[in-house]
Amino acid sequence: MTPISVQPNVWKPKSSSPVADQELADLLATRRPGFSLPQPFYTDERIFLTDVERIIKRFWLFAGHACRIPREGDYFTWQVGGEPIVIIRGRDGRVYGHYNVCRHRGSLVCVADQGTARKLVCPYHQWVYDRDGKLLATRHFPSDFDRSAYGLKPVHVRVLGGLIFICLADQPPEFEPFARDAEPLVRPYEMERTKICAVRRYSLRANWKLITENFRECYHCGGGHPEYCKIVLGAGTDHPVYSKDKHADVWRDREAHWQSLGLCTGVVPFTEKTWHHCARYPFRPGYVSETLDGEPCAPLLGKLAHRDAGVFAMVTYPNFWHECSGDYYVTIRITPVGATRSDAEMCWYVRDDAEEGRDFDSERVSAFWRATGEQDWQFAENNQIGVLSSAYQPGPYGPQEVEVEKFILWYLSQMRLGEGTV
Repeated sequence: MTPISVQPNVWKPKSSSPVADQELADLLATRRPGFSLPQPFYTDERIFLTDVERIIKRFWLFAGHACRIPREGDYFTWQVGGEPIVIIRGRDGRVYGHYNVCRHRGSLVCVADQGTARKLVCPYHQWVYDRDGKLLATRHFPSDFDRSAYGLKPVHVRVLGGLIFICLADQPPEFEPFARDAEPLVRPYEMERTKICAVRRYSLRANWKLITENFRECYHCGGGHPEYCKIVLGAGTDHPVYSKDKHADVWRDREAHWQSLGLCTGVVPFTEKTWHHCARYPFRPGYVSETLDGEPCAPLLGKLAHRDAGVFAMVTYPNFWHECSGDYYVTIRITPVGATRSDAEMCWYVRDDAEEGRDFDSERVSAFWRATGEQDWQFAENNQIGVLSSAYQPGPYGPQEVEVEKFILWYLSQMRLGEGTV
């Protein structure tokens, strides 16, 4: 699969409005517990628009890493749920998020994927905004024009270990439970002191939920991810986090080792009412990094004192996956684009003082997850083709797909008006 090189995230829905409430309620009632969703949830543009309104625009979304904007005035843009967003570093060092929409007549303000700007100047009529969104100048407007009422509209921003999350809702869900659970795991890696060493972007012919379902089970791993199964304990049988009973001796040994290094070992599981998951799980004996040979590929991150810190994983619904070895980590950002379209961005990070050619080779750092990710993209696209068929009927989840059912229950709870818990 060849990664795309053009600007992704161009949102072109085929329908102008979400599905009607009663129609949605009737369709939700047809879902059989323990089975995949009825076909329209993966194919219908009106349901996709409902996904956007009830999930994409309500929850915290991973936007990117703060190392993309290290200096004041650095910015990058992103379009999600039909909304153009600009993320920028302010003069006070803070990370700001704004709707990338001029308050004059609605033009995009920042048209590049990324850049640096002393001030944000609309290219259409040259309205000028400060990095914090304040409107500074309106060319040829009267001197008594109230600029304070026309600043860029803000989005909510939180940063955890350099990871930037935004929320488009007026009242966002609590971020603190996720930060509280993740921060002890994040802290030793000092992820805010890392840099991107490789980026791949993909345009996928698959619904975002099919991609999420694929990532929440390892039932497919034994036949589909030979690289992953070689390195990660439990892969190929069920999700690595839930393989403790089958590999109890190795788990006990590795957890004792991690605790001796001062590393957290607990698992924060998903429930049908929560949107984040954190865990640490073991490599197979003899391996210490998610590389094709299991050997180190870069200097140790942060304050880690030993190569074998296991795999530190985080997932947040609806669009973020993160896996971290002791020497690098990868982030995966999913952008829902349409009922059968999604974009994926994969970024690999090493410590910020590491030098390409001396301390690491970016091709070697990224090889493991290039292979694994591209296998998953193909599975999701194959899944979408089948789901579009007239032969598709919801199928049963097996014992190794418990985490998929958890995701579906969470999704359904958000789609039922008044029942979703954010």
